[in-house]
Amino acid sequence: MINTAPHRRETVGADMSGSVLEWYDHHARVLPWRVPPAMSRRGVRPDPYHVWLSEVMLQQTTVAAVGRYFRDFVARWPGVRDLAAAEDAQVMGAWAGLGYYARARNLLKCAREVSTRYGGRFPDTYDALVALPGIGPYTGAAIAAIAFDRPEVVVDGNVERVVARLFAVTDPLPASKPLLRSHAAVLTPQQRPGDHAQAMMDLGATICTPRNPACPRCPVREHCLAHARGIEAELPRRQPRSARPARRGTAYIARRSDGALLLERRPARGLLGGMLGWPGDPLGETDVVPTPPLPAAWRQLDGEVRHVFTHFSLTMTVWFADVPHEANPGERVFLMPDEFDAAHLPSVMRKAHALAFPHRGLSGG
Repeated sequence: MINTAPHRRETVGADMSGSVLEWYDHHARVLPWRVPPAMSRRGVRPDPYHVWLSEVMLQQTTVAAVGRYFRDFVARWPGVRDLAAAEDAQVMGAWAGLGYYARARNLLKCAREVSTRYGGRFPDTYDALVALPGIGPYTGAAIAAIAFDRPEVVVDGNVERVVARLFAVTDPLPASKPLLRSHAAVLTPQQRPGDHAQAMMDLGATICTPRNPACPRCPVREHCLAHARGIEAELPRRQPRSARPARRGTAYIARRSDGALLLERRPARGLLGGMLGWPGDPLGETDVVPTPPLPAAWRQLDGEVRHVFTHFSLTMTVWFADVPHEANPGERVFLMPDEFDAAHLPSVMRKAHALAFPHRGLSGG
């Protein structure tokens, strides 16, 4: 059983860290941005560009969802200078579907600053990393530890869960975050801190899972206070979340006689900033029902689009109209099906497209 008194906690922490690293050496996940532990022990370090890109993509997103996007990005933009030189619209389109689009805008800002200020090489210290656009305390610590083997304390949701159970921290999140970080700092070794950070993440993702943790297979079960008390499945505790506000939005999909669809690019700032989408107020950002973008015989489609964002839930009605070839798009643009990819629209816009064109080929896209 753990004695968390300061003069004992460090010794127990070293024992736990060693056990986690030994487990990681045999059970590390194979990920496209990761250097396997056998190579890491020989001094091979991952490409900082790969670490940074994967960590930004993994914010609020699962490993399973990120793999394809990561491979596509690296194939199109092999290095940070390649990404810095890319057009904003190309990067935003490639990001579509990952959500949280401010990450993509900051991705470009960061790539351009690394290229101009640091000559295309990421700085190797935590302080310099967190000064870059879009890199917060967690991401900065993760890059410093994994890419440069700095002994930084890396705490994501997986690590919080592991630490809360190891030390039986019953105070709910988010108030318990400082205490969890303090415990995680005790576990962080001076040797192989990058592998340790990834080992803790893997432990939380594959063994110390939110539901039904696989305690019999855990390498630090004998040290776990929550397991000893039979409360591992209850931790970490969280403050009850308030209900998400509900919004109603409206989107207008116009199809020209030649099959082109009317689209607009959203403002650079704000939700889905810089992304292509349908005219109207599809995100329900005001209580005023927008006017149609063109004079036409508009009809409301059966069904509704439902989508959940981080801070609100959305129910969107979709209106559709066929318009003549001479229809004036104004500040918007008609695009032929081969001029844009519906798969590169944000998820909520793709749902509207699917409602309008439930059968392939109706839109020509």
